[in-house]
Amino acid sequence: MTETALDLPVAPADVDAAARVLAPFAMRTPLLSSPALDERVGTRVFLKPEMLQRTGSFKFRGAFNKMSSIPQSARGGGVVAFSSGNHAQGVAAAAKILNMPATIVMPADAPLSKRERTKAYGAEVVLYDRDREDREAIARDIAGRRGATLVRPYDDPFVIAGQGTVGREICEDMAALGLAPDIVVAPASGGGLVAGVATAVKARYPQALLMSAEPEAFDDHARSLRSGKREAHASKGRTICDALMASIPGELTFSINSRLLAKGVTASDEEVGTAVGFAFRELKLVVEPGGAVGLAALLAGHFDARGKIVVIVLSGGNVDADLYARLIN
Repeated sequence: MTETALDLPVAPADVDAAARVLAPFAMRTPLLSSPALDERVGTRVFLKPEMLQRTGSFKFRGAFNKMSSIPQSARGGGVVAFSSGNHAQGVAAAAKILNMPATIVMPADAPLSKRERTKAYGAEVVLYDRDREDREAIARDIAGRRGATLVRPYDDPFVIAGQGTVGREICEDMAALGLAPDIVVAPASGGGLVAGVATAVKARYPQALLMSAEPEAFDDHARSLRSGKREAHASKGRTICDALMASIPGELTFSINSRLLAKGVTASDEEVGTAVGFAFRELKLVVEPGGAVGLAALLAGHFDARGKIVVIVLSGGNVDADLYARLIN
């Protein structure tokens, strides 16, 4: 990967390269607006609906870009990944396209829909106890024994560059509208999505404020951005945002986000549920809780959007039917 003028590990040129790799395979998701949403928050808002992406989340972008970079001579051993669900499906789908074996280490309490869809792409699923076992250690052991390539969910330059194509498309679509975003918000777990989006957006719109969005008790990015160093969140519990439960920002992602992000915002599970219901009723979009946290922070007024042009990334739509029914009702 190349370096930017800021000496960061992923450059806009890397995002451009990822876009070329992904073009024949990934969906180019639209940039949507809603009069009902604009009226609700009193400003102009655009939404990037990555639930329309292949596998139902942005994760396919990074997984496919990374796996396409693996030399043909090293593909026979396949790939191994660890994920609560969206990265799992992205890797499994990419492996199917690239004709590579895939093994995914998933928490036993991951939504059943995510586990079943991962299997449906042809991947082997290995379950672990989220509270007692180290998923990365399990994945490294499997990769070592099988001669497989470990595909990390966020701390990898190719993965970050792939996720950055979300931001690249936002820039292109905003330019086509003759507009410039003032605020861009993306959900954060390990930070790969928001790092990639920030890399692309800040290159085109350096004045834009980039923000991470997290569940309020899982606010490791918000904490880390305030202190200037990687900090773990304090929660030992659970959140309905199952996709956003990483304990601490990634090393590589934080090296980018600490330079490019303005701050982190959070939303409670109740606020996220409200956002999921709003997206269903007013936008006609199925958004999973983790994918709706940026929208939740906007609706709850957790950052000042008055008079601004705001872009919110809705990062995925893979949600169990039972939970979804409760949230929209």
